[in-house]
Amino acid sequence: MSVEPVLQARGLNKRYGRVVALDNADFDLMPNEILAVIGDNGAGKSTLIKALTGAVIPDFGEIRLNGQPVAFKSPIEARNRGIETVYQNLAVSPALSIADNIFLGREKRREGWVGKIFRTLDRGYMQREARQKLSELGLLTIQNINQPVETLSGGQRQGVAVARAAAFGSRVVIMDEPTAALGVKESRKVLELMQRLKARGLPIVLISHNMPHVFEVADRIHIHRLGKRIAVIDPKRHSMSDAVAIMTGAMAPPSGEAV
Repeated sequence: MSVEPVLQARGLNKRYGRVVALDNADFDLMPNEILAVIGDNGAGKSTLIKALTGAVIPDFGEIRLNGQPVAFKSPIEARNRGIETVYQNLAVSPALSIADNIFLGREKRREGWVGKIFRTLDRGYMQREARQKLSELGLLTIQNINQPVETLSGGQRQGVAVARAAAFGSRVVIMDEPTAALGVKESRKVLELMQRLKARGLPIVLISHNMPHVFEVADRIHIHRLGKRIAVIDPKRHSMSDAVAIMTGAMAPPSGEAV
């Protein structure tokens, strides 16, 4: 019996005047996998991810979530359907606390008339849930859940962004260059967080230029070139040099793995 993709796209097209950002692009994210998306600058990776998350509306093409056609008009719509994105700039508010950042835009109000009339927030609930999510991801170095995010290290800030995605991403987590601005130790922590998310059953899309990281954690590698997917390769069967050569057009996609 064939396994149905969690998130799928067929024939996505997006033009900006004469510039073709997506040219009949396809995409498949399978259950319980880390799928890396790689490609040279200008290959269309960002536009593909934005189309999948509602930040860009394709000119035409089809997107399916758990087999059902979807047409997201905004990232909020995608988020409401369980697709969470961890952006390269993290999209956290430095002055707010860790708990406030995790529930940013989804604050929990207190039960009863106090919450309905006075819109009083249930800070106790949010703090407990935030601490639980951080503990599940192994972020035990964060002691005070109420400390401002601006007091955290880069790796800890990334952890907060990942914890937010894990807390609300019920179907898919997309991570855009999660280790680009991090040091070696902090990058290691983020890769471990990704493995923990996968162990919990959440499929992950990793967009990255860091080939060692891609080959360490990815189950499959989607190679994007000139606005479309040209191959999906198995990192256990191919080298980093192969991936770069396919990505740049120096090597033809392997037989049986070209798409």
